Amino acid sequence: MKNSLTEDGASLISMTDNYANPAPLGLLGFGMTTILLNIHNAGFFDLGSMILAMGIFYGGMAQVIAGIMEWKKNNTFGTTAFTSYGFFWLSFVGLIVMPELGWIEAPANGALVAYLFMWGLFTFAMYIASLKLNKATQFVFGSLTILFFLLALGDATGSTFIKQLAGFEGIICGFSAVYTALAQVLNEVYAKTVLPLGE
Repeated sequence: MKNSLTEDGASLISMTDNYANPAPLGLLGFGMTTILLNIHNAGFFDLGSMILAMGIFYGGMAQVIAGIMEWKKNNTFGTTAFTSYGFFWLSFVGLIVMPELGWIEAPANGALVAYLFMWGLFTFAMYIASLKLNKATQFVFGSLTILFFLLALGDATGSTFIKQLAGFEGIICGFSAVYTALAQVLNEVYAKTVLPLGE
C-alpha cells in the first residue's frame, strides 16, 4: 500500500498486489485428488483411506485455502471455484464416512444422483464463465462438467460401463488440472512460456 497526494492535496491510496498466485495450489489439490478417485472409478483399486485422506486434506482443505487467497486477490471466479470444489471434496468424504461411523444413513441412490447432477449444473455455469479465460482452464471445466454428468448417469442407470467411462474421463480431467497448475508455476518461475495455456 502506498500513499500519494493529488494536486489539490487529497490523499490517494494505491494497492499493490504482492500475493502469490494461489491457482496452482487449488488446481493441484483438485487435479491430483480427481485423478486418484477416478483411477478407483475406472476399476483399478478400491475406495480406501488414501483417497479419503486426499479428499479431506488436499482436495478439500488446500482448495478452500486457495479460494480464500483468491478472495484476497479480488478474483471472484477463483474464490467461487476453489472454495466450492474444496467443500465438494469434504462433503463427498462426509457422504462416505458418516454412514460408516453410524452417524446417519447412507444417501439413497436418487439423492446421490441429484447431488452429482447439481454439481454438474454448477460446473457447467463455471465452464461458461471460463470461456473468458485461457484454453487450459476451459478444458478443465468442460471436462469436469462431463465427468459430473457421467457420474450422475452411471448412478442413475447402475451401468458399470458408464461408471468406468466416467473414471477414464475423470483421469483426463484431473491431469488437465495438474497440467494447468504446473504450467502456471513453470511459466512464472522461468518468466517465459514453458508450457502453453492457450491464452
